[in-house]
Amino acid sequence: MECKIELSVGQQFEIERFNRVIDATADASQLRDLAKQLLQAWHTQRAATTWVMQQQGITTTPPAIEQPDG
Repeated sequence: MECKIELSVGQQFEIERFNRVIDATADASQLRDLAKQLLQAWHTQRAATTWVMQQQGITTTPPAIEQPDG
């Protein structure tokens, strides 16, 4: 059974706010730094999710994001 996680309206607004900041950023160095921060945050969240699932006796792991081509 697949469980769909829905974002709150506040979370959706926060995503939109950050999307606008990213769109307004022309500096490639800043975008690289942001991408690295997001990658770290994603992996930290994934590790936390795995830990919680293990604590609850769930043996599956969260799905990984497909690797980009190139």
